[in-house]
Amino acid sequence: MTPELGAPVSAVKGVGGVRAEALARLGIRTVGDLLRHYPRGYEDRRDKRKIGDLCDGLRAVVRATVVSVEKSGPRPVRGGRKAPLKLLARDDTGVLEIVFFGAPYLANAFRRGEEYVFCGAVTQGVRALRMLHPEFSRADEGGGRDILPVYPLTAGLGRRDLRRWIASLLESAGDIPECLPADTIAQNRLCGIGYALENIHYPADMRRLREAKYRLVFEELLTLQTGLLLLKNANGRRGRGIAFRDAGADTARFVEGLPFALTGAQSRTLGEIERDMESPRVMNRLVQGDVGSGKTVIAAAAMYKAVRCGYLAVMMAPTETLAKQHLDEFERLFRGHGVRLGFLTGAVRGAERRRLLERTEKNEIDMLIGTHALIQPDVVYGKLGLVVTDEQHRFGVRQRVGLSKKGRDPDILVMTATPIPRTLALILYGDLDISVMDERPPGRRPVVTRAVDAGGRDAAYRLMRSELAAGRQAYVIAPLIEDADESPLRSVTGLFEELSARFGEYAVALIHGRMKQAEKDAVMGAFYAGETDVLVSTVLIEVGVNVPNATVMLIENAERFGLAQLHQLRGRVGRGSAQSHCILVTENASPEAAERARILVSTDDGFEIAERDLELRGPGEFFGLRQHGIPPLRIANLAKHTKALMAVKAEAERLLADDPLLESPKNAALKAGIDALFASAADIGI
Repeated sequence: MTPELGAPVSAVKGVGGVRAEALARLGIRTVGDLLRHYPRGYEDRRDKRKIGDLCDGLRAVVRATVVSVEKSGPRPVRGGRKAPLKLLARDDTGVLEIVFFGAPYLANAFRRGEEYVFCGAVTQGVRALRMLHPEFSRADEGGGRDILPVYPLTAGLGRRDLRRWIASLLESAGDIPECLPADTIAQNRLCGIGYALENIHYPADMRRLREAKYRLVFEELLTLQTGLLLLKNANGRRGRGIAFRDAGADTARFVEGLPFALTGAQSRTLGEIERDMESPRVMNRLVQGDVGSGKTVIAAAAMYKAVRCGYLAVMMAPTETLAKQHLDEFERLFRGHGVRLGFLTGAVRGAERRRLLERTEKNEIDMLIGTHALIQPDVVYGKLGLVVTDEQHRFGVRQRVGLSKKGRDPDILVMTATPIPRTLALILYGDLDISVMDERPPGRRPVVTRAVDAGGRDAAYRLMRSELAAGRQAYVIAPLIEDADESPLRSVTGLFEELSARFGEYAVALIHGRMKQAEKDAVMGAFYAGETDVLVSTVLIEVGVNVPNATVMLIENAERFGLAQLHQLRGRVGRGSAQSHCILVTENASPEAAERARILVSTDDGFEIAERDLELRGPGEFFGLRQHGIPPLRIANLAKHTKALMAVKAEAERLLADDPLLESPKNAALKAGIDALFASAADIGI
């Protein structure tokens, strides 16, 4: 009898306690998880070749009998490495040498006289043609199937084990309950779940594999997208929101008092925010703007509107340095407006903290700026009206909602300086309305970007010296904290020593992730205040810090960073009126790294760069999903499945228009899937 999908994986015949622990390392804890452990590739046996037909450079599938197994000897070969494992395999046309380096454990996987299928690239050896590290399986494995799954593995698990366990479960694939509504399957021309699981693991041909994969990608994206839309709708249903319509609450007075005119994008975004705030529904809006597009002043205008209506406005930033930067900016922006500002971080303690919390609860503060300290249990807000989170990619859904729950349905404004491709934004921020700011304020010069090899480093240092002599500041970025044996990568500690000697007349400081938070805040604070000339750092300064006097960004081993990350680092300069420079120093750059550098040199459009980065590296690298509170995707790839995502969004909206809470029996399985995907859904309001 086939075990239930929710049964522990140990219920599968052959899975004991030790193997269950190994499966758990792959995230497989239930029978359903095992069925959803999708192959990373396939061993395609359909186009088998005879050994006599092989030639150098060909990738081929061969069925042959192992006639000898030469195991690694007791003594290592030169350099301390173990001797390779060598096999001779024969068919009726010739002999093929099979070689595995550093894999003596495979010696027991082969038996003389038995047939195996080998798949790999053919090269010319000394005595015969050979295959190095081919995929392999016993000829009788797979029950006569010609396309076999190749699974992600971990220590203690073999490919044959996974194939056997999953194949046994698929014998009852027709009994697997459907998890999508029947009309969703019909309208989107999807195959059934049993067919999909059978053919994602053991496809009979490529057509069936495509059908299975599309169904499972669609299902995964639909579950995620519908869950996020449920969250968005739930936010809108939480009673009536605040309608900020009081007389004198127009932002025009604040905007007119600014020493500069708003860009078109700023004016458009502020208009969208004002309409949201004046409506009776709860605002949940993301302001997405490239570096230097002027998001902070828009957030300030929204907070001004809330305060003028008699409510407290709160802004949460990811670091104390960034929070202090916002406090300084707000002190300038609201000078003469009678706004009472407060500042709360982990560094505010004792009597000072108690007084601040008491004033906050009594509505004696208009705007409170701080870090995660704002969501501590003992922080009570008297009349919270607006919540702003800055650099949203550093917070998760729970943190954002956690702050909003400090009030009675306050409006929520989310800001990010990381341009996000539209396809990815649909997933990451499916619970938010989105405003895009795609203009640079007048007076900001584009950063001059150059890519050089190690030979261009001295010229970069000369440029940096000339800027320091003019009273400017500089950033120097490296990928490592400390020098590593046999690694060619530069480290911040090594660079700090080198630059301290080379630029002895200037103040050089060091910052990295192993330092205590108080130390990091002190270093960043000194650079922000102009007390440090050169800041040597890892990517800690990637986002948010605004030092208009910094005009040089020197990035060592630029090939180690992604395109979007390089763009964010470049965005730390060019924030004042002086010409700024970004120098990318690369060593042994791959073609992909060279392409990233070429793109960065050719454009400063963050949204174009984000699209290209998504194409080059995929969403997992571009933007970590987990830190957003978004469950990881098992089979969908947002860079490859954009067409499916558009169809999924339309289907999710159709389902919720017909059944806003997914209460209908026909949607029960989908709702259960959403609850399972968002394991802590109750915490975030779904």
